[in-house]
Amino acid sequence: MNAQDSTAPEALMSRARAGDPQAIADLFGHYRGRLKRMVSLRMDRRLQGRVDASDVLQEAYLDLARRAPDFLQEPNMPFFLWLRLLTGQRLLAVHRRHLGAKMRDADQEIALQQGAMPQAESASLAAQLLGKLTSPSLAAVRAEMRVRLQDALNAMDPIDREVLVLRHFEELSNNDTAQVLGLQKAAASNRYVRALKRLRATLDGTGFFEK
Repeated sequence: MNAQDSTAPEALMSRARAGDPQAIADLFGHYRGRLKRMVSLRMDRRLQGRVDASDVLQEAYLDLARRAPDFLQEPNMPFFLWLRLLTGQRLLAVHRRHLGAKMRDADQEIALQQGAMPQAESASLAAQLLGKLTSPSLAAVRAEMRVRLQDALNAMDPIDREVLVLRHFEELSNNDTAQVLGLQKAAASNRYVRALKRLRATLDGTGFFEK
């Protein structure tokens, strides 16, 4: 096995199941970039400047190191989905610790099969979308476009919006998205198509969805 193969997720998982603690650290490092993007997208905007995504990841890693042996002995989901869930739960704990009574659970969390996770705010999603629109001709209407996007996102069914976040922003597969939300694969796919159609209508003429 060459050096590249030994650091592939499948090889790292084999080493982790064999009791290699370094493999756990290497697995976390492999997925760190995706996890950081997820945390940044879902962190409450009121915490910007107060909490760093890296701090959340550090706490998530401590959870991983402590709980990995039990998970690896009896895994009940793909490893990355479990790691993502640990990180989301840690982010939720950070939200509750810093925001307390200012956080309205019903508005700030999305229910999952395994628990809850902070929702991505429409303002953060709109900023991500607008960040890809760099044409000078669009700069003058950026503020108006942000409002239109936020309105479109807020008008979506919460599960449709979460499917959009998972598929389009977190780049999960349809199968993983369905598992995370406890949906049938066909239902997850249909919800994603529906959410994209709403965004396409809002962004019509901007070239965002053009290949």
